Amino acid sequence: MIKARPFDFPYDGRLVPQNTALLVIDLQEDFLSPTGYFARKGYDPSPLRAILPAVNRLIAAARAAGLTIIHTRQGYRADMAGMTPYEKWRRQRAGLEGTDILLRSSPGFQIVADIEVRPDDIVVDKTCNGAFTYTDLELVLRARDITHLLFTGCTTDVCVHTTLREACDRNFQCLTIADASASGDSRAHEAALHMVTVEDGVFGALADSEAVIAALSRPKQVA
Repeated sequence: MIKARPFDFPYDGRLVPQNTALLVIDLQEDFLSPTGYFARKGYDPSPLRAILPAVNRLIAAARAAGLTIIHTRQGYRADMAGMTPYEKWRRQRAGLEGTDILLRSSPGFQIVADIEVRPDDIVVDKTCNGAFTYTDLELVLRARDITHLLFTGCTTDVCVHTTLREACDRNFQCLTIADASASGDSRAHEAALHMVTVEDGVFGALADSEAVIAALSRPKQVA
């Protein structure tokens, strides 16, 4: 089991690698770059970059233990055909009109080079904050008999938390890794982590990366 709060994960003590995936959410240039979307909105991307070493350690441990690695990327079609008038208005209001920021045709859409994406990793592209909305993520998880999800990435309060809530509503067992998730707003980050644990774990459990790595490194505890 993984030492976590408000309960150790998973609740039944059975963490099966073949049924578990590590989600690496939206660690893209547009969010982590000093010239990307996040920075242009006035947020400091340095807290997001600060989690990269922890995420890389988790990816290495998860691969060694036999977990599935799933990366997500957020962005719209290059022709913006899937954007509603409201989304286009928000894009204009954010000063992004005429740029390729948050478009799938842009360099900013790509996952940062600090994160190694291997050919056998799964990449899910999304337009919404939640990775289940208008994507094949659930289909992939069900096809692989994945029932347990470990959450990392950015931002804790938006894309990570939205995907977490979607997963919980679909009855996946969820663990959020606190020091491998980040936001440019520290209060929102802390609030999002706190919300995981309310009502005795309404959105699953919360752990630190070292606790996860320690559990994944003990074969007899991952059975």
